[in-house]
Amino acid sequence: MASCVLTMSLWPKPKNPTCTGNLKLNLPSSLFTHLSLPHRKSCNIRLYSSSSTSMDASVSNEVAKDFSPFLKIYKDGRVERLSGTDIVPTSLDAQTGVASKDAVISPDTGVSARLYIPKTKITTNPTKLPLLVYFHGGGFCMGSPFCAYYHSYVTSLVAETNAVAVSVDYRKAPENPLPLGFDDSWAALNWVQSHFEGQGPEEWLNSYADFERVFFAGDSAGANIAHHMALRLGHEGLVGVKLKGIALVHPYFWGSEPIEGETHVVENRAKAEGIWRFACPSTIGADDPLINPGKDLKLAKLGADRVLVCVAEQDVLRQRGWYYSELLKKSEWGGAVEVVETKEEDHVFHLNNPTGENAVALLKKVASFINQDI
Repeated sequence: MASCVLTMSLWPKPKNPTCTGNLKLNLPSSLFTHLSLPHRKSCNIRLYSSSSTSMDASVSNEVAKDFSPFLKIYKDGRVERLSGTDIVPTSLDAQTGVASKDAVISPDTGVSARLYIPKTKITTNPTKLPLLVYFHGGGFCMGSPFCAYYHSYVTSLVAETNAVAVSVDYRKAPENPLPLGFDDSWAALNWVQSHFEGQGPEEWLNSYADFERVFFAGDSAGANIAHHMALRLGHEGLVGVKLKGIALVHPYFWGSEPIEGETHVVENRAKAEGIWRFACPSTIGADDPLINPGKDLKLAKLGADRVLVCVAEQDVLRQRGWYYSELLKKSEWGGAVEVVETKEEDHVFHLNNPTGENAVALLKKVASFINQDI
């Protein structure tokens, strides 16, 4: 398999840096051909080789590997991210009445979050609201809470659910290979938990979040993270936090052996696994419990009462979502799991076409899941 070796450093320096130093990487040429992200116009994050002595130095524009619309790798060692790097400012959204603000969770690591409250509803009803913690997708290496499609989606979800939300910006591979993203997400949850007695650093969480009604959600790789955060909570606990449910939209799970209805094409399976190996170079492979819940002996310890799994008919990951639900049912977990399938749609379709009929229906389903006990 063809590859190129890169030594990279982040430039320009982001507001909340998520990595420091340089990193040498082998990047197989086929890894990004199956990575699904919404296609949006955005500014680019560029990674320059550490041998560059000046930003004014002449750099080659000759492309070595083109993984458009996701990444481009140049012969001079630069990596250009093409999607999910734009930053939408916080605001009070006039259409939904949802307000947003940013918070730094860890100055040392750069882990941060975007917070949301349904401000216009809070002013008329001071009752505490469900708390949603959201983990974005992007193959563990792209996207952020601050880009247009995730900011818009979480804003819409908060408006529909009348909940408080924390959208987590964990560090991304390849600069910060997994399991760092999982560790960052757990650190974010501990930061959220620090508010349960009303003494945390963010007044929105102190004043409006109901820690007896907490939900985790995410799409694709973010759904994988949400699952593992629920597992870790089940094992370690978070004082004062009652995890009512997790909503997993098109979860990125995989395995070395095909399951019923899944592709047997070796090349296609290698592509799906390749993203995982790229993001987590220390992995044992596709049967790592971090990517294959069927190999996780701790699955029954999932710390949520309810699980919603959303799959799309044309998504290559569709069967893994169904399989995950069956694993939970067969385990000693004891909670309730529901699977919802959207016909004639592909991976993360709701982000690509958020106003489409199926996307609106999916949003309402997730909101209904969160508000089920109200």
